[in-house]
This record gives sequence, C-alpha cells and structure tokens, in this order.
Amino acid sequence: MKSKFKQTDNSDDSTSLTTGIPKGWDFRGISEIADNFDSKRIPLSGRERAKRQGVYPYYGAASIIDHIDDYIYDGKYLLIAEDGTVSDKNGRPTLQLTNDKFWVSNHSHVLKCEDDNETKYLYYVLSSISVIPFLTGSVQLKLSQANLNRINIPYPPKEERSKITEILSSLDAKIELNRRMNETLESIAQAIFKRWFVDFEFPDKNGKPYKSSGWKMVDSELGEIPQGWQLSNLGESGTFKNGINYLRDEVGDTDFFIANVRDIANNKLLLKGSLDKIRINLSKAKEYLLQEKDILIARSASPGEISLVLGDLEKVIYSGFSIRYRLNNPNNYLYIFHIMQGLKKNLQNYSIGTTLQSVNQETLKNMEFVLPPAKILEEFNKISEQILDKILNNLIQNKDLSQIRDFLLPRLMSGKIMVEVN
Repeated sequence: MKSKFKQTDNSDDSTSLTTGIPKGWDFRGISEIADNFDSKRIPLSGRERAKRQGVYPYYGAASIIDHIDDYIYDGKYLLIAEDGTVSDKNGRPTLQLTNDKFWVSNHSHVLKCEDDNETKYLYYVLSSISVIPFLTGSVQLKLSQANLNRINIPYPPKEERSKITEILSSLDAKIELNRRMNETLESIAQAIFKRWFVDFEFPDKNGKPYKSSGWKMVDSELGEIPQGWQLSNLGESGTFKNGINYLRDEVGDTDFFIANVRDIANNKLLLKGSLDKIRINLSKAKEYLLQEKDILIARSASPGEISLVLGDLEKVIYSGFSIRYRLNNPNNYLYIFHIMQGLKKNLQNYSIGTTLQSVNQETLKNMEFVLPPAKILEEFNKISEQILDKILNNLIQNKDLSQIRDFLLPRLMSGKIMVEVN
C-alpha cells in the first residue's frame, strides 16, 4: 500500500469539532486496548540479583538495572514507569518497549495489546502526551494503574494506526541500526588501540607486528615498553580547568549550550545538538568555552566518565561538576582519548578500596601513560580518524532522524498530519 502525508489544521472538514480529532477517529481508554500484567511482576532485591547474574535484562522504572539468570516475560511488551522517574521535563511518560525475554520489578506497569503492531502504536501515542494530570504524590510521583486507565488516547482506524506505526518505526529502526553500527565501529577502534599500544603489535618498518617480530622492549615503571617510547603524565600533556558554577534560575545576557555530567556519562562523543541551554552572562561564561578535541571528565555523580567534544562548539560551555582537559598537542587527541577511556577504572584503583566519590585535578595530573613516537601516532590517527568520521556521521544522522520523528510524532497522533491509505 502507498501512503503519503496530508496536512490539516484540525479545523477543516476532515476534523470533528466536538472531539478535536479527524472524522472517523475515536478516543479509547488504555484498558480498552491493552491487557495489564502488573500482577505477574516479581521484584528482586539487590542481594537476590547478586546471586543470580545472567543474560536476561531486569527492568526497573526507567531502564535496565541488571541482568539475571531467568525471565518472566517473553516478547513485545510496553513498560510504563509507575514511580521514580515517571516522566521527562515535558511530562511525557517513561516508556520502554521490550523485544525478547526479560524480568521486571514492580516499578513499571506491564502492558500488551492484541498484536505487536498495536503495542507499538500505544508506545508512540503515549510518547506524545503529558501524564502530569494523572500523577499523584508530592515527595515521590506515582502513576497508579487506576490513573493510567483514565488516560484516553486518539484511536484512528486500524489501517491508519498501522501506517502511523510503520512510519515512526522505520525512523526508529534506522536510528537503532546506526547505534549498533557505532558500537561495532567503537569495538574495532578499541581493538586496534589494544593491538598497537597494549600488545605493542603496531606495524614495524616492514609492516610486521613489532613485538612478535623480536624488536627490543625495555623496562619502565609501567612495565615493558618498546625502545624509544617515553613515559608521560596527563599534567605534562595538557591543562585542566574545572567547569562553571551557576544557579538553576540564573539570568544572564547570552544563551549558551551546557555540557552536564549526564551528557558526559551518556556520550563518548559529545555534540552540541544534544545539550541543554542556559542563559548566563558572557563575561562569566567566556573562559569556559569549549574547543574541538577538548576532553570532558565527570568530577562527581559519575566520576571518571569522559567525553570527547567535536563539531560545532560555538557558545558551548561545561558545568562545574566536570573538568575540561585541553591537550598541548591536539594531534594526540585520539590516542589520549583512548588512554583516558580507562580512566574510571584507574581512578577506582587509585581510591584504594574505597568508593570513588569524586575526581580532582591533582589526581588527574599525576596519572602516567606511555607516549609513542609522533610517527606511530600519525599512522594510528589515519586509521582512527576514518572510523571516527563514520561514527560522527551516524551520530549526526541519528540527531536528524530523531528531530524528524519528534516533529512527526505529536502531529501524526493528533491528526494535524494525516496519512492517506490507498
């Protein structure tokens, strides 16, 4: 079947003035179109989960929180947060679509429609509405099953529901494909780094693996390293600067994008388009402006997590809960970035058995690493930059696809943009 969009304004002949939705559409309650399986939830304590580690995801309210050795559901279900992080800043509910075997705590409602396509439609339509009017509680917000069932959703004819779901699913499928491709590319980049700079099997002058070809290794404080290589530390190779401190309700004269700890923790490569905006005085913010190839380090909350900033960085700054690292020689950025990806583990070892709570500049400055000759780094960069370019292109494409999906989603679900089914 062929489909195309038709623009409406919800006020012409295609729209019912009494309902605010197109003619032929209806409103349905959640309980009319989905079965609720909350009674089948079996919460597990942290101690119980520690005893049964495995491959099956264990869902909490907002995400997968563990993997265990058993499952209680199998297939496509819609999980809706009952408490905890019940919605985003726009009031949209916290949702998760499952695709395989899983376990779930008692912090998510578990819903399933008559077929997988209908379950996905419910996922998309709920992604377009605010659940704030249906939440209770002052200290901890809650979306009870009774209030969930009070939500009425737009319900077009089945063929239109299928087409809407097909359009949105195709965008999400491409986003997921790019995400998985990036995971593969990152694994390849890490494997190359390990072979060259951990196993020391980088190509020698004859193109053969260095160490296994019998070239000389010498002792160092960090173990055996190739002859001619040096030891350095982060303090010698670059400069650190803590981020800007600001008030949540601060008012200034200039709009900025700001990188927060959650951005660093969730993105190894940080792009401007994914960041929050704040308004702050230029005179206060200008010394915290980021440059391409800067590396950000989370100081607290997720201490030791790092992110490389790339692309358009006009008016991008970073928060006081993070530290900026700027290399003296930017040409070394990919090598140092790989070195610092092991930073969190190294810092945990440095904390000598205690839980790592925060990171400071002095600790970072003293961290040592092996520095190869410039020629080897140049060769490594040639390979790594090709991989990085592909990863960046996928990230940019995903940002564009996400914007298209987020533009279409509320309009398709309200009938402001309609699909025609022939």
